[in-house]
Amino acid sequence: MTELAGYAVTERNSAGRAVVEPRPKARGEFQRDRDRIVHSTAFRRLEYKTQVFVNHEGDLFRTRLTHSIEVAQIARSIARALGANEDLAEAIALAHDLGHTPFGHAGQEALNECMAGHGGFEHNLQSLRIVDKLEERYGAFDGLNLMFETRAGILKHCAPARARELGAVARRFVENRSPSLEAQICNLADEIAYNNHDVDDGLRSGLVELEQLDQISLFARHAGQARAEFPQLTGRRLIHETVRRMIDAQVTDLLAETRKRIAAQGIATPADVAAAAPLVGFAAPMAEENRTLKHFLHAHLYRHHKVVRMTGKARRIVGDLFTAFAADVRLLPEQYQRKVAQEGAQRVIADYVAGMTDRYAMKEHCRLFAIGID
Repeated sequence: MTELAGYAVTERNSAGRAVVEPRPKARGEFQRDRDRIVHSTAFRRLEYKTQVFVNHEGDLFRTRLTHSIEVAQIARSIARALGANEDLAEAIALAHDLGHTPFGHAGQEALNECMAGHGGFEHNLQSLRIVDKLEERYGAFDGLNLMFETRAGILKHCAPARARELGAVARRFVENRSPSLEAQICNLADEIAYNNHDVDDGLRSGLVELEQLDQISLFARHAGQARAEFPQLTGRRLIHETVRRMIDAQVTDLLAETRKRIAAQGIATPADVAAAAPLVGFAAPMAEENRTLKHFLHAHLYRHHKVVRMTGKARRIVGDLFTAFAADVRLLPEQYQRKVAQEGAQRVIADYVAGMTDRYAMKEHCRLFAIGID
């Protein structure tokens, strides 16, 4: 790790772990967090959870797992360049999607509807619930007992009322303070990763055409540069070269703008970061290009009739599963049935359904609703 800036989170200025543990022997505390996340059951499940395309639709489309790895790579690179704690940034990035349901945002929306009146469902809160409570790997505590700053960084969104219930880890939402620089880096790395890689997956799927993207300035500019430098490039190599350049341009812009904001506001400590408006971001022209690309993806990929058709099926599967379990909790596996008295049936069912992979949810739906399948 490079030398950390004064505004970086360190082990010395960290609030530590809820359960005190002996220091790790050959790694830092935030490296230990990263390792615990990578070895968790929830992290392995991400391999079979939807990003945009359901896992069975193709082997080369991104999943929540590959997306999380890509976010971690971008976040770590940005953190190192800014003198932030790259181990913390990587840990937050790897954990940020642990709470996602099967079938991506469609599954989350369906589960949130099912949980109306019971606290709702939001994947950021579920990610925290997983690392704080649901992972069962250690004798001394529930969850992963991560460092305070890793847990706080996982919470990208949180309503003030819910934040008051969560206590110190969510206090910034009540006090209107900014997250750590490392958490801010992860938020933007997430946006860079999914925008650019959804372009790649959209083109691979055939739902988005190259000619359409040539009308979007961020893509067109870098595709033009790639064609000028490598006139022989076509097909996938041209797409890869273009997306690579787009990511590089966005990271370069982000670094320049963030350094400018840090210098202008005299940011010297983590407390300065918390008191300031968000520091990590794009300059206005790049931010506008990103918004244009995002709007294009919403209109032409996420709302494409083939994607909408699949997400409609996904919503029905999640809704059907929740309804069936709520009608008779004896349909739940025994280890979940035992939790109902302490947690309440709806929250336990939400934990079970949210933890499913795409293909497990489809199989469970068949087992519950198809005649002749056990």
